[in-house]
Amino acid sequence: MTFNDIFKKSFLETVNTGDVSIKHIALVLLITSVLAAYIFLVYRFITKKTFYNKNFNISLAAITVIVAAIIMTIQSSIVISLGMVGALSIVRFRTAIKDPMDLVFLFWSISIGIICGAGLFGIAFLSSLVLTVGIIILELLPVSRTPLLLIVNSNNKEIKETVIEAVKANAKTYQVKSQTVNNSGFDMIIEVKTKQPDDLLIKVSSISGIEKCSLISHDGEATF
Repeated sequence: MTFNDIFKKSFLETVNTGDVSIKHIALVLLITSVLAAYIFLVYRFITKKTFYNKNFNISLAAITVIVAAIIMTIQSSIVISLGMVGALSIVRFRTAIKDPMDLVFLFWSISIGIICGAGLFGIAFLSSLVLTVGIIILELLPVSRTPLLLIVNSNNKEIKETVIEAVKANAKTYQVKSQTVNNSGFDMIIEVKTKQPDDLLIKVSSISGIEKCSLISHDGEATF
């Protein structure tokens, strides 16, 4: 018997799925499903999007279970693992992830699937708990105050400079984002940072010629 025969025999003996019992598979999938449901709930309550994407959230839970099943399959056989790598290498995902937090949850789901598929349940539970606490703390941490948008509608275009002076006197910083001027008046959107938004709103709305004045907050990027 040559070395090649020994190598081929040893390699083919790895094609053995009997080592993975039904009880083990059921336990792994059960624990993975519990953690997948946990990720689903965390994403649902933490995300602050105006349009909540339920399909993406369901995909997160499904990816966790799928990855765990793949890892168990790879562990059972070297031959199958090589075939799985070849099959997955042709998969292309073309959907753009616009929100960085979606990318965090996507990697979280994949990592939990890998960890549970490897049978390291303690690491999966502990890492999920630490990650949840970390996200909540960082979300509540007051890094900076997001600016407000002051929307002004006026029927007198001559008072535009008066509005700017009122904003300058009652806001820490300001920046004109948009303005439209016509024969009957003007519309203006000003980004402002102020600790007393009510005083700013009262001051601007009291100017003669102002038809409507409102302040809008947003959850977009904060400027320092």
